Amino acid sequence: MELSVHRFFSRFFSRLFSAIAACCLAFSAMAQQALPTPPSVEARAWLLLDFNSGQVLASQNANDRFEPASLTKLMTAYLAFSALKQKTLKPDQVIPVSTRAWKSEGSRMFIEPNKPVIVEELLRGMIIQSGNDASVALAEAIGGSEEVFAQMMNREAKRLGLVNTNFINATGLPGPQLYSSAQDLSQLVVALIRDFPEHYALYSQKEFRYNNITQANRNRLLWLDPTVDGVKTGFTDNAGYCLITSARRGDRRLVSVVLGTASESTRATESQKLLNWGFQFYDSVKLYGRNQPVTQLRVWKGASDMLKAGFTSDLYIALPKGQNDKIKATVESLQPLLAPVAPGQRVATLKLEIDGKPYRDLPVVALEAVPVAGIFGRTWDSLRLLFK
Repeated sequence: MELSVHRFFSRFFSRLFSAIAACCLAFSAMAQQALPTPPSVEARAWLLLDFNSGQVLASQNANDRFEPASLTKLMTAYLAFSALKQKTLKPDQVIPVSTRAWKSEGSRMFIEPNKPVIVEELLRGMIIQSGNDASVALAEAIGGSEEVFAQMMNREAKRLGLVNTNFINATGLPGPQLYSSAQDLSQLVVALIRDFPEHYALYSQKEFRYNNITQANRNRLLWLDPTVDGVKTGFTDNAGYCLITSARRGDRRLVSVVLGTASESTRATESQKLLNWGFQFYDSVKLYGRNQPVTQLRVWKGASDMLKAGFTSDLYIALPKGQNDKIKATVESLQPLLAPVAPGQRVATLKLEIDGKPYRDLPVVALEAVPVAGIFGRTWDSLRLLFK
């Protein structure tokens, strides 16, 4: 009898513990689905960003300052593309090669003082071959000297909101005041792709031949992953091996930043790991279209009583897979909203929740102008506001 009772309780507790364990696993799986655990990345700092929404999906030491090495050339390219857009520089413009550019240390495209070189060739030499000589030649053509160009780089960095970045040259050659962060570099890449899509294709080219010398792009993922279309490698003894990568799969684009790995192969494998994780565990969802009215708001003392409000660009958010149907959006107006109201003026806040938990707050802006009403309209609304 005692043996039977013992077996009964033994089986009972065994089944109970199994049920508890199963529940724990289920809750664990749900938690992982709600907030995916990022992979372990062998780098000093790293970051993965969803391009459409601008959201950082995962990061480590993202705001710490590190030497960016040749990732510096992303800003050199940004200013060169800006000069082309403003027509202060032309693709077929012949650039003189200074002794300083010709004697640049490190990686080179092998320009020569007595051999004409055009801007388009210098861009390919800087972007594909990571040529320091090409970078200096472009800097001198745009700024007059590399020192002045470095000031232009820092001014542009400030305009773009890069708070942990300082440049001292156009190449990324080491110096005590040269630094950036994974967060800042991701913002720079987003700006480059967004502002100059017509030139960004250069970053996907696998090789370039100049002066009878063919050099391959150092971004290994251009060969390993057909969805990768850029962007830049970097290396110095202090910086280690660095790689910023962009990949587009369908309508989604992810940008990975990996700083300070131990080898070329490691920076490639860790970048690929991050990209695959982001595409596998996150979705990019379009909530509202550009200039699509999200709501109509009451306006006081205006020529019109109502105002259309929304976003001036497509609004995307990045969500863990399986969470799309759990998102809730509410609009909180900045009331009382008084005329005049200008297009682009912030007039409300879009509050996003997932399963009742706050997710993101986004500014909603006026999509149209509302001028001030006449004296009778203003007086009437003033009286109504007093009682309201």
